[in-house]
Amino acid sequence: MLSKGVLYMLLATFVFALMNVLIKYLPNIPAIEIILFRSIVSLLMSGVALSVKKVPLFGTNRKILFLRGLAGAIALMMFFTTLQNIPLASATTLMFLGPIFTAILGIWIVKEKVAPLQWLFFGISFLGIILIKGFDTRVSLLMALLGVGAAFFSGVAYNMIRKLKTSEHPLVIILYFPLVTMPIAGLYSIFNWVQPQGIEWLLLLGVGVLTQVAQYFMTKSYQSEELAKVANLNFVGILYALGFGYLFFEELFNLMTYLGMTAVMIGVVLNVVYKNKKKNEAVSN
Repeated sequence: MLSKGVLYMLLATFVFALMNVLIKYLPNIPAIEIILFRSIVSLLMSGVALSVKKVPLFGTNRKILFLRGLAGAIALMMFFTTLQNIPLASATTLMFLGPIFTAILGIWIVKEKVAPLQWLFFGISFLGIILIKGFDTRVSLLMALLGVGAAFFSGVAYNMIRKLKTSEHPLVIILYFPLVTMPIAGLYSIFNWVQPQGIEWLLLLGVGVLTQVAQYFMTKSYQSEELAKVANLNFVGILYALGFGYLFFEELFNLMTYLGMTAVMIGVVLNVVYKNKKKNEAVSN
């Protein structure tokens, strides 16, 4: 039977995949402006929910909460930009390095060990990214770097969540994202505003709501399960991206790009299997 942490992460991954589809349907709206709308929705939903539950809005570990919000904001700005400019599955696969950076950064931030064999698995995933960049002309060097950067900062954000563990309510952790992001996105949007038209308003609202739901399940997952175990379940997102990309945007790839995506998945899956095996051995001993 799947643990609660695993179920939460699987739900979060599916909802995030739906959100990514909506962003692809907003090519004319700047990524930071999309994030501004998302932050406004998140702030309202989180604030109302926390008020109803009578939970203090600003938490107690404010420095870590701020760092989580800042890292998440940077990651999302980079990721949304890649979503709008390269195929859905390619953007998702680049972001898929997030669990790798989560595990690596976890060595210093939350003092979780990474075994020598895991570095081989990480290397396989990075090789996959090289194949994707090298054989898909739709992925420029800038977009590839932005995708890797988004994954890195998501790894920082996830470690901040893990560092908080259960000391903060999940909605407080989520609240700090719009608190940090809105001033940045708002200032940018004042000088670069693009007026949404018609259905774009509904799509922007949908991005905000879906992200809020996904963030809640993701935060619950990281608070209730070992970091490396649940972080790697994001690999399911590549399958969603391939399916949604073909279904909604008729996106196809050459053989080498598919091999690159497969390599990324293999590296992450091997890491999951290895971590689970070591954990079971530790329990049995």
